[in-house]
Amino acid sequence: MSSTDQHRVGSLEDVLERAHRVGPLHDFPTVDQLVASFDALADRHPDLVRRTRIGTSRLDEPIWMYSIGDGPRRHLMFAGVHPNEPIGFRTLQHLAEQLCTDPDLRAAHDATWHLVPCIDPDGTRLNEGWYAEPADRVHYARGFYRPAPDEQVEWTFPFAWKDLWFDRVMPETLALMRVIDEVRPQLMVSLHNAEMGGVYYYVSSTVPGLVDALHAVPASFGLPLETGEPESPALTQVAPAVFLTGSVADEYAYLETLGVDPGPLMSGDSSSAYAARHGTFSLVAELPYWSHPAAGDDTPTTAVYADVLRTKADGLAATAAALGEILDDASAAATIRSPFLRASQAFVPFLGRNAEHERTRADLPGCDRPATVAEVFGNEDVVRCFRLRYGGMLLRALEAEVAAGVATARTCAAHGRMLRLWEEWTAEAAAVQGLQVLPVEHLVGVQLGATFAASFALAARDGAEGRP
Repeated sequence: MSSTDQHRVGSLEDVLERAHRVGPLHDFPTVDQLVASFDALADRHPDLVRRTRIGTSRLDEPIWMYSIGDGPRRHLMFAGVHPNEPIGFRTLQHLAEQLCTDPDLRAAHDATWHLVPCIDPDGTRLNEGWYAEPADRVHYARGFYRPAPDEQVEWTFPFAWKDLWFDRVMPETLALMRVIDEVRPQLMVSLHNAEMGGVYYYVSSTVPGLVDALHAVPASFGLPLETGEPESPALTQVAPAVFLTGSVADEYAYLETLGVDPGPLMSGDSSSAYAARHGTFSLVAELPYWSHPAAGDDTPTTAVYADVLRTKADGLAATAAALGEILDDASAAATIRSPFLRASQAFVPFLGRNAEHERTRADLPGCDRPATVAEVFGNEDVVRCFRLRYGGMLLRALEAEVAAGVATARTCAAHGRMLRLWEEWTAEAAAVQGLQVLPVEHLVGVQLGATFAASFALAARDGAEGRP
C-alpha cells in the first residue's frame, strides 16, 4: 500500500470510494440463494471464512454465521431482522466478497467480521414472491409479510420495565443473543430498510465525526435525507435524519406523558438495547425502495402541523375500521391460523390506537406551526403505506383459507370485500405522482458506506481514549 493510500485509509474519501464499488443490482436473493452464495464463498476461501451454525428457526431451518478475518476489533452484522427488508442481504453479500478478495480492506478495519446473512429464514420465505421485482410498490405490498411484533427477531429480546414484562424469546432471537454475548461486538449493525422517502439512521450514542459521514454517504448517491415525520415522536434526534435508538420503555414513557393508555405490550426490546450491556455501538441505516421529491423538502407550507396530524389520524382510524370489520369475519371463521392472520390480528388494532395517539399529539403545544412539505407528504404516506401493507397481509390470510378449500361462505364474502378495498387502495397509491425507484446498488452502497464510516469513527474514538 502506497503512502498516499495509507493516508486515505479511514478518510471520508476512502469510505465513499468503496461505497460506490457496488455493481448494478435489481433484485434480492431468496433464502436458498443467499445461503448458497455464502457457502460458495466459504468454499473458495477456507483460510478466511469460518461457518458456524448459531441456531435453528421455529420451522427447523439452520441459521448460519460466517466470520471473516482475524483482526482484534469485533464487528457483528445481521440481515433479515424484518423479512420485508432485504437490502441487507445484498449488503452482506457484497461486503463478504470484498473482505475475502481485498486484503487492504481487512487491514484498514483490523477487525473480525461476523456476518449473519438471514436471522429469520421462516419469515423471509414469506416475502420471496416480490424479491425478483421489487420496483413495483403494489407488487411489493401484494406479496408483503411482516411478522406480528411478538414474532419479530428485532423486537423480542427480554424486557422488564415497571410492571411490563416480556420473556417470550424466539429461537431466532435466542441465537442472536448468544452471538452477541459471545462476540461482545464493538460495532453492531442491524440491517433494516424503510419503504418510501429518504435515508435516516439510528445510533446508540454519538461518536465524533460520524454524523457528517452519515450525511455525506447518501448525498454522494444523490439520495435525500428523510426530514419528515420520524417513525415515533418518542425518538431523540441528534442531527437531521439521525436518531438515538429507541426502546420499548422510551415509547411507553412518552405515551404516559400524553396521558393516554399505551395499550398492551406487543413485543420485547431491541438488539441494540440488549447489546448495550457489552458497551456495543449499534447502527441502523434505514433506506427506502422509493423516494419522492417531497421527502427532503423542509419548505414550510400553508398547512398547520396539528391539522396534518389529525388528517393522518382520521386516515389511520378509517383504515383500522375497514380492516377490522373484515378481520373480525376472517378470525371468526378461520381454520388456518396462518402467519398472515396472526400479524393482521396484531397490526389492525395497532392502527386504531395509533390514530388516538396522533389526535392527542395534535393538541400539544407547538403543533400549531406550519408543516413542512416533507411532513405533509410523510404523514399522508404513512396511511398509504399501512393500507398497502396490512391490506395485503389480510388478503393473503383470506387467500390461505380459499386456496386450502376450507373457506366458509362468511370467509368468501370477507375475501370479496377485501379484494374490492384493495383495488381502491392500490389505485389511490398508484395515483401518487413523482415516485422514484431507487437503484438497489445505491441503497447497498449507503449501508456499506455507513458501516465503514462507523467502523473508522469508533476506531478513532477508541484510539483517542486509549481503548483497545
